[in-house]
Amino acid sequence: MSETVFSNARLVLPDEVITGSLRIVDGIITDIDAGAGAPAGAVDCGGDMILPGLIELHTDNLERHMQPRPKVDWPHASAIIAHDAELAGTGITTVFDAMRVGSIPTGKSNYGAYARQLASELWALRDKGALRISHYLHLRAEVCSETLIAELEQFGPEDRVGIVSLMDHTPGQRQFRDLDKLAQYVMGKQNMTPADFEVHVANLMDLRARFGDDHEAAAVAEARRFGAVLASHDDTTVEHVTTSAGYGIQLAEFPTTVEAAEACHLNGIKVMMGAPNLIRGGSHSGNVAASTLAEMDLLDIMSSDYVPGALMMAAVMLGDLWDDMARGIATVTAAPADAAGLSDRGRLQIGKRADLCRVMRVDGAPLVRETWSQGRRVA
Repeated sequence: MSETVFSNARLVLPDEVITGSLRIVDGIITDIDAGAGAPAGAVDCGGDMILPGLIELHTDNLERHMQPRPKVDWPHASAIIAHDAELAGTGITTVFDAMRVGSIPTGKSNYGAYARQLASELWALRDKGALRISHYLHLRAEVCSETLIAELEQFGPEDRVGIVSLMDHTPGQRQFRDLDKLAQYVMGKQNMTPADFEVHVANLMDLRARFGDDHEAAAVAEARRFGAVLASHDDTTVEHVTTSAGYGIQLAEFPTTVEAAEACHLNGIKVMMGAPNLIRGGSHSGNVAASTLAEMDLLDIMSSDYVPGALMMAAVMLGDLWDDMARGIATVTAAPADAAGLSDRGRLQIGKRADLCRVMRVDGAPLVRETWSQGRRVA
C-alpha cells in the first residue's frame, strides 16, 4: 500500500478553501480533514495550496515541440516526452493533445497529414510507461481541407479521442474577420509574399465552397463514433452558435464576441477562453478579451492554448478577480473535467484520483512545487 499525507495545507475544495490535511492511498484520495495539525510522517506544506491536477482541453504545445522552428521537424518521441514533462511541471495532470486532421497536399501552401502517425507514437510511449500524465486526443477537424474525411476514418474508439472540434478557417470570418490581421499572421508564419497570400485566401475559400458542408457533417458523425465531445471554434455570431447547438456541440472554444458567448450560455454550451488572452489583457487577433467575459459571468473554462504555464496563472488571476479562489481554480479543474465527461478527477473529494499539485505564491504569481498523478509524484 502506497500512502501520502499532506498537512498544514490550504486545500482548494470545489466550493471553498480550507486549511487542513489530505491523505492519498494507492492513487486515490481517502481522507480530507480540517485543521492545521501535522500528523506524524505527513508532508508539512507550510500553508501552500493543494489543488486538483489541472485539466487541459486544448493545447498546441505538442505541435510546438514537433516543430520548434519553421521547417524544423523534431523527432516525435523526443517531442512527446518533452511535452509531457513540461505539462507535468506546470501542474497539468490530464491533457487533450490537439492534433490537426484535414490536410492540403496540393498547391504552394500545402501541408500534409501527421495526426495518425503521431497518435500511434504517443500510445506506444504510453504503453511503455514513458509518460508522466494522462493523455487523450483532441482532433481539430479542418473544414477547409482536402483530406479530412479520410484522416478521420483512420481513428477509432481505442484512440482515446475525447474531443473533436470544428475548425472553419475560411478567411474573412470568425477568428480572422480582419483580413489584414490574417495576412500578418499567415505571411509571417509561412514566409508568404502578398501575391502568395492572395492565392492562399482564394484556395481556402474554394475548399470551403467545395467541401465545407460535407466535412462538417462527417466530423459531427465521427465524433459520435468516437464517443467524443463535440466543440465549436471561434463562434462569432448568434447564427454560428445556433448552428453549433444544432450539431449538439457542448463546448465553445474561444468565442470571439460577447454576442456569441451570451448565445452559448443561452444554449447550454460551455465557454472556454485562452489563458494568454487573460494574462496579456486581450486577444492577439483583436477579438473579445477573456477578462470581459469573466466580468460578465460568461467564462466557464480556461485553456493554456499555446503556453502551458499560463493555465495555472490564469486560474489564480480569476480567483483574485472574482475574490473566490475555489471558483478560479475550478475553471481549470472541475469545469473541464465535467465538460470532457471525466467524473473520476478534477476535484479534491474522497474517492477521486489523486491527481494533485502543490502551489505557493511568489509576489502573487503561482509557483508549482510538486505535481502528483494517481498518487505518484511526477514533477
